[in-house]
Amino acid sequence: MLHSPLFDSSITTKSTSFAFAVSFAPSTNRSFIAASRPSVIGLKSSKEGPGDNTDPRLIYKPRARSIHSNVNAHGRRAVLQEEVPQMVETMPSFRIFPGQAYPLGVSELENGVNFAIFSQHATSITLCLSLQERNGSFSREEHDKLDGGMVELTLDPRVNKTGDIWHICVEDLPQGDVLYGYRVDGPQGWHQGHRFDRSIILIDPYAKLIEGRRVFGDSSNKMAKFFGTYDFSSLPFNWGDNYKLPNIPEKDLIIYEMNVRAFTADESSGLDSSIRGSYLGVIEKIPHLLELGVNAVELLPVFEFDEFEFQRRPNRRDHMINTWGYSTINFFAPMSRYASAGGGPANASREFKEMVKALHGAGIEVILDVVYNHTNEADDDNPYTISFRGIDNKVYYMVDPNNNARLLNFAGCGNTLNCNHPVVMELILDSLRHWVVDYHVDGFRFDLASVLCRGTDGSPLNAPPLIRAIAKDTILSRCKIIAEPWDCGGLYLVGKFPNWDRWAEWNGKYRDDMRKFIKGDAGMKGTFATRVAGSADLYRVNNRKPYHGINFVIAHDGFTLYDLVSYNSKHNDANGEGGNDGSNDNFSWNCGCEGETSDANVKALRVRQMKNFHMALMISQGTPMMLMGDEYGHTRYGNNNSYGHDTSINNFQWKQLEARKSGHFRFFSEMIKFRRSRHAFGRENFIDKNEVTWHEDQWDNPESKFLAFTLHDKDGGHIYLAFNAHDYFVKTAIPSPPQNRRWFRVVDTNLKSPDDFVPDGVPDIGTTYNVAPFSSILLEAKT
Repeated sequence: MLHSPLFDSSITTKSTSFAFAVSFAPSTNRSFIAASRPSVIGLKSSKEGPGDNTDPRLIYKPRARSIHSNVNAHGRRAVLQEEVPQMVETMPSFRIFPGQAYPLGVSELENGVNFAIFSQHATSITLCLSLQERNGSFSREEHDKLDGGMVELTLDPRVNKTGDIWHICVEDLPQGDVLYGYRVDGPQGWHQGHRFDRSIILIDPYAKLIEGRRVFGDSSNKMAKFFGTYDFSSLPFNWGDNYKLPNIPEKDLIIYEMNVRAFTADESSGLDSSIRGSYLGVIEKIPHLLELGVNAVELLPVFEFDEFEFQRRPNRRDHMINTWGYSTINFFAPMSRYASAGGGPANASREFKEMVKALHGAGIEVILDVVYNHTNEADDDNPYTISFRGIDNKVYYMVDPNNNARLLNFAGCGNTLNCNHPVVMELILDSLRHWVVDYHVDGFRFDLASVLCRGTDGSPLNAPPLIRAIAKDTILSRCKIIAEPWDCGGLYLVGKFPNWDRWAEWNGKYRDDMRKFIKGDAGMKGTFATRVAGSADLYRVNNRKPYHGINFVIAHDGFTLYDLVSYNSKHNDANGEGGNDGSNDNFSWNCGCEGETSDANVKALRVRQMKNFHMALMISQGTPMMLMGDEYGHTRYGNNNSYGHDTSINNFQWKQLEARKSGHFRFFSEMIKFRRSRHAFGRENFIDKNEVTWHEDQWDNPESKFLAFTLHDKDGGHIYLAFNAHDYFVKTAIPSPPQNRRWFRVVDTNLKSPDDFVPDGVPDIGTTYNVAPFSSILLEAKT
C-alpha cells in the first residue's frame, strides 16, 4: 500500500521549475534522513561544487533562493529550498520506505530496491548512491570525485534498523548501473576493537557485483575505488534444457589447479586480445583440458580482488601485481576484470556462468579456491579500509584484547577473519550457497583452512561450528569440500582436520614424502609406500576414505615441477623482499646443476624425474592434483612465490606446449588416462593385504631406495610397479603373472618418447628387469 508523500519533489509550470530537497538543519552536506513514512524527495548530490569531469547530473549549482523553515506534519523542522526559475540539475526523485532486514545486501522488492547491512556497533549508517551511466572504466579523475558526487541517505535507527541490521528501500532506482556503498560511524575506541571512519565509502559485504577498474592491470587507473552494484535488468541465465551437473565421484577426480587469467593471458594462446585472460578464454581452451585428461579444475581465487593493492603506497613490493588473487575484497562477486573486453561486473557474472556451463558440458567439474581466512584490508599499521574493517571491525576480525585490540594475524597477511563468530559464519555460508546456487560450482578448496578452526580469540577449536555447518549444510551437500589444513599461526592439521567424514584435505605430508623419496633421500621407502597406498596413517579414521586425501607434488605456491628438479634453492629476488619470502623447505634437487644448463645428462635426468613424480602421483590411492603448466614443464626460474608477476613467469606458454606435445605432454596425458581407465587406482576404500603385494624384504634398511609392488584388482587386473631412487641400475625379479596372462611393459621413464609410455604395452617381459637409476616402470598383466 502506498502512502502519501511528505513532500512533492517537483512542481513544474510552463516557464518555472521548482525543486524541494529535504534536509535537517544544520546539515551542510545535503544528505537526507529517511523518514518513518515513505517520502518522495528530489535528491541532490553531496558534491560541494562542480569539477571538470563530473557528470552534469551530479553538479550542485549555487543559485539565488529563498529559504523557509517549516515544521512538517510529523513535527520535524525541515528546510525547504525554493530555487529561482532557471535550469536546475537535480537527481531523480525517489520514494523512500523503511525497508526490511532480510535478505542482506541488495534485493528487489515489489515496491523498490532494498538495501540491508549488518553492523552491531555502528551508531550511524548512510547509504551512498551514484546513478552514473557506465560505458567503460572510471577515469582516475572521476574516481577522485565520486565520493563527493554520491547521493547520501542517512538511515534513521528508529525506523531503518531491526536488531543489528540497518535497512532502507528506495522505490525509483534503476534496475542496474547504480553504484552504492555506505558511510558508517561508531565508537572511536581503538582499544575496544573499533575502526570506524565515516569519511570512507565502504563496500557492502553482501554486494553480488563489484564495480571498479574494468581492465586488469590498467596502470593508469591503479588507484581505482570499488563500489557495490547490482543487475536486476538482465534475464535469468539460460543453463540449457540438456544441462546437467557432472557429479563425478570423489574417488574418480583428477584435479587441475589453474589460474583463470594466467591460463590464456599470454599472446601465445592465440586468442583475440579481448578474451585473453578471461572466463571466456578458459572456454576456448577446454579442448586442451580434455586432451590432457583431467576432469576437474580448481580455480585460483575468482572472488573480486585488487591486483594493484601492493602499489597503493611505497613499499618493497610496489612493483608487483597480484595475479593469484589471495586477497579478497568481497565474497559474493566474481572477479570483474576477468570479463572479456573490459565488460564490467554484470558481464563477468554472465561469462563466469558461461564458463561453468561449458566446462560441465565437457564433463569437467569446477572447484573454487576460496579465501575466507583474511581479506585485503591489511593490518593496523598500513590499513586499507574498504569494507569489513569500517563496518564492524570488532565483529568481522579477530582482535587481541591484551594488545590494544590490534588485529590478530594467523593468515600471514595482516588480519584474520573471525570465522566462527555467528554473523561471520553466516556470511561465509551464504557466500558458499550463492556460488553453488547461482553459479553451479561443484566444490571449494579452503585456503589456510586451519584459520576456520579457531575461536573468536584465535584459540583452536576441536569442533569448529563453521566447519561442521559446511559439512552438514543441505545446499552444500553435493559439493567437494577441501581444506588446506594449516595456517600461518602453526595450526597444522594434516590428517587431523575436523571433518565429519565429509572434508577432504590437501595432503602436505604426501607432497614432502614423495619429493624426498624420488630425489633419493635415505630412510624414505616405508613412508613412500604408505603414501602411494593412500595414507591410511592419516585418513583411515571413522568413515574417511582414501580420496579424502588430495595428493599433490606441486601446487601454485612453491616450485613448479620443472623447477623442483632444476633448483636446490629458491630464487625470489624479483619479489622485492630480499629472498626472505617463500618456503625454504622445498625438498628439491637440481639434478647436478642449478637452473638452466646445456648439460645433456642433467637435462635427461630432469625429464626422467618429472615423469617419475607424475607416475607416482597417478598410481597413488587418493585424489591426484596437478598444477597448470606442469604438463609441458613450465618454469618460474626458481621463484617459489610468484604471486605478484603478471608475466610469463606465471602465464601458460602455449608455444612451449606445442613444442613438447609429442614428448613431455604425451606422457602426462597418457598417464592420466591410464589412471582413469584402471580400477586398481582411485579405490573407494583403503587397500587391504589381499589387494597389494609388496615385493620387499628391506623395509628396515634406510639405504634401500628401491620399492616394487603389485596391485591386484578384483576384476582380475594386475599392475606391477617399481621405483628406483638409487643412482645405479637395480636388477629386479618380476613376479609370475596371473594364470593365462603375461606382463606387458606400459611405462619405463628411462626411455624416450614414445617408448616411455606404450598404451597397449610391450610384451615378452622376462623374469627380471633392469630398472635404470632414478626411473620407474609399470607393467600390466593381460591376456
